[in-house]
Amino acid sequence: MYLPKTPEIAKKLFPKLTWRQDSEDNAVYLTFDDGPTPAITEWVLNQLRQYNAKATFFCLGKNVVRYPEIFEELLRSGHSIGNHTFNHLNCWETPKERFLSDIASCEKVFHSKLFRPPYGKLKPGLRSKILKNYQIVMWDVMSYDFDKNLNPKQCADNVMNNISNGSIIVFHDSIKAKDNLKNSLPIVLQALDKAGIQMKAL
Repeated sequence: MYLPKTPEIAKKLFPKLTWRQDSEDNAVYLTFDDGPTPAITEWVLNQLRQYNAKATFFCLGKNVVRYPEIFEELLRSGHSIGNHTFNHLNCWETPKERFLSDIASCEKVFHSKLFRPPYGKLKPGLRSKILKNYQIVMWDVMSYDFDKNLNPKQCADNVMNNISNGSIIVFHDSIKAKDNLKNSLPIVLQALDKAGIQMKAL
């Protein structure tokens, strides 16, 4: 289902998950999933730098192992990081113990108290277990930059038409999302900056 804005009912059903961030400032929280990815993640970092924006990168353990220098660059740039599993497993299609093991494998590569499940999918029996060790970060607004049926303007509109103070926004620094990302993120960053909205890391 195509829902750029997370329905309020989902937030009420799962109140222990983080859907947005309380903020006394006029701020939103940019997040990027699935990296680090050569050329793409560095491009994102350059874009963020132009607006003095900070973000949170939910990284795959396997990509951090492959591209440690890019991972180190995003840390040096002052951004925060989160666990997105080692192999980007779909929790609904993966045995529980294997899924937990994949989170642990990512944790061995880098440490973070933030976790986002790939595809936003979690089995009911796993939420409480994961919450013992992590803050589970979902989202308030999804750009859908990975959707090949959308164009960059639609991705940018998904964000700008649905944000409010404290919104957690999802983009992807991945090959699949590259075209939409590279043509929608600059629009969003410029619009947020012009509106005086701060862009913060979790």
